[in-house]
Amino acid sequence: MRTHALIIAVAFASTVAASGVVAYELSRVGVHQGYAPEQPIAFSHKLHAGDSQIPCLYCHFGARTSRHAGIPPLNVCMNCHGILRTQTVEIEKLKEAVQRRQPIAWVKVHNLPDFVYFNHSQHVTGGVSCASCHGRVETMARVGQYAPLTMGWCLDCHKQRGPELALQRRHAGSHEDPDAPFPGQDCGKCHY
Repeated sequence: MRTHALIIAVAFASTVAASGVVAYELSRVGVHQGYAPEQPIAFSHKLHAGDSQIPCLYCHFGARTSRHAGIPPLNVCMNCHGILRTQTVEIEKLKEAVQRRQPIAWVKVHNLPDFVYFNHSQHVTGGVSCASCHGRVETMARVGQYAPLTMGWCLDCHKQRGPELALQRRHAGSHEDPDAPFPGQDCGKCHY
């Protein structure tokens, strides 16, 4: 009888532990924090945004006016690389793609689920720095996903920064309804 109770207790404890592991793993589905894929050209944000201090919005100019920040077209790269004398294997790959009029097949790093609506321009023009979500890209030789980009993570930021950003917009002359919910706390803003 005692052996039977011990077996049941061990089975129960094992089931609880396994359930905990499964629940944790399921909570991480779709979370790609730390994902830093190899790219077709070893582009270094550390060199460009860090050492050369090229602003994020010079290359990712779509972030000001569009939902997507976008990958810069090759002619943006060639604004500098067309006149620089420094030559590397990676720059040669870039120039070859330009000559062949072939886009670079970059691997997307930051992915959100299809049912989530995210607009870069609302954040950029609202005073949110790129580093808030993307981390200190100027220190990254290879870009990786800095933040988990989960709903909870986004809501935490909106709860912490929402009142401050709403106040900044009002002082800047925004005509939004003063009684509107703080940014990002209305489900329909982010979910279709």
